[in-house]
Amino acid sequence: QVQLVESGGGLVQPGGSLRLSCTVSGFTFSSYSMNWHRQAPGKERELVAAIGSAGGITNYADSVKGRFTISRDSAKNTVYLQMNSLKPEDTAVYYCNVNRDTTRYWGQGTQVTVTS
Repeated sequence: QVQLVESGGGLVQPGGSLRLSCTVSGFTFSSYSMNWHRQAPGKERELVAAIGSAGGITNYADSVKGRFTISRDSAKNTVYLQMNSLKPEDTAVYYCNVNRDTTRYWGQGTQVTVTS
């Protein structure tokens, strides 16, 4: 049974930082690329960052390049999203995701709110 559990969200002021974690189980973590998405109120879910199975390849949405860093730890079956220089427009529910075979798996999401 595939499970993804996000944590680390919260309330932060503009310019602040947060680190999100997503711990997975039920599949061979080291064999799959992992993604972080977000969904703001009234908007579609968007891909924020992706990391290859070996961790050597990363991709970012233009809106977060230079501010967010995705990484993974295979020993802990965990993918991270380090978010720096946060802006109010980063406010959203953040989800981790894995695409395994023909199925997309999602965590429950963690809320990030950036406000002064």
